Amino acid sequence: MPQSANSPRVKICGITNVADAELAVELGAWALGMIFYDGSPRRCSPAEAQVITAALRRRVELCGVFVNASLQEIVGASEELGLSMLQLHGDEGPSFCAEVRRRTGVRVIKAAQVAGSGDVRDLERFHVDFHLLDARAKATERQGMRGGTGETFDWGLLAERRSKVPLILSGGLTAENVGEAVRVVGPYAVDTASGTEAAPGHKDPERLRAFFDAVAQTRLEPASIGQPA
Repeated sequence: MPQSANSPRVKICGITNVADAELAVELGAWALGMIFYDGSPRRCSPAEAQVITAALRRRVELCGVFVNASLQEIVGASEELGLSMLQLHGDEGPSFCAEVRRRTGVRVIKAAQVAGSGDVRDLERFHVDFHLLDARAKATERQGMRGGTGETFDWGLLAERRSKVPLILSGGLTAENVGEAVRVVGPYAVDTASGTEAAPGHKDPERLRAFFDAVAQTRLEPASIGQPA
């Protein structure tokens, strides 16, 4: 089903191979997330990232996902791969995020894991291009993971969010729950990794198609889909 102009954009994260990347773009992805973090089962190898970015440059936003990486590492990857977005998913502070933006000229997404309303408020210190809110793992075996847990968080916590920074909603989103998430939150974009996989780092084509179909059936109020600053 073609995506509606009044639906949120879709970011597909945990991309590790060009076949999955091309399918996501064919289905209408706004952005692809490639994770450059050794602790993730969805880590994208530098060699495969080169293939993906060469094949899809100018067709989709190419986002590198980093967790507490050095400024030198982030800048180097951005330049080498021609990334158009950088997602900082660790403990990076506002000044570090600003320096990444200044050094690369690339749009910055600051991600935060949400367990309570304080996590939502804290993110408002970050004057970046996008905020991404993800679930903080509750299951013991997943604690310490940075995203990709398959868990959701209480979307009602976002009712008090006051920031004008465009919001990307993440955390356990699937074809079955993304419609409700959009209705409650009204995000600029939605992000999925584990919710569209056959196994970590490998997409399930049917689950991917179902996710895009579900998003295409959602509607946002005009105020929710304005262009980011």
